[in-house]
Amino acid sequence: MFGIKKLNNIVKLNSIIRSSTISRKCCAPLCQQKRLKSDLYEPDYLISMEPDEPVYDCLNFQLKGYDFTVLESCQKEIHRYAEIMGIQVEECWATPAQQLKVHRYKPASTAVESEYHLNVYERNVQVSDVPAWALGTLLRVSRALLPEGCTLNVHEHTPDHEEIRYVPDNELIDLQQQLEDMGGARAEKKKKK
Repeated sequence: MFGIKKLNNIVKLNSIIRSSTISRKCCAPLCQQKRLKSDLYEPDYLISMEPDEPVYDCLNFQLKGYDFTVLESCQKEIHRYAEIMGIQVEECWATPAQQLKVHRYKPASTAVESEYHLNVYERNVQVSDVPAWALGTLLRVSRALLPEGCTLNVHEHTPDHEEIRYVPDNELIDLQQQLEDMGGARAEKKKKK
């Protein structure tokens, strides 16, 4: 009997403590800035004077390599790690492959010994509003994930990167050239009044 009363008193005290801590937690963000455990002895005016952390607006992680499937799986992993870290991934895209023709010459001559046709593939991951501390970590993870033979470049997004994404319509370009060679588009007839 005595043990049950003690247990009831402990339960009541715990419920009172919980309710008072909940009310304190709810009111704290309204009154002051976020305080960490290490800020226990710091005055409020010092916490408010801390500089804002730098944030990168829009960055492209550009991956290049000779094997598309390996490159695509690496891009997928970088995308996944960025989302796990809480970084907002705007877009991921592939650009048309660059076709390279490589000649290997015989020693001390200009005669071609062999000829190779290579395709260079490119994948991009675009992230936005990246805090500086998270960028360093994401770069280290990306470099660790990078397969052999692939390169990684990180740069700010520009309109040129947007234009490279699209494959030009060669038929339309040829037709426009033929039209210009024939004298251009017809001038509109003036309406008679």
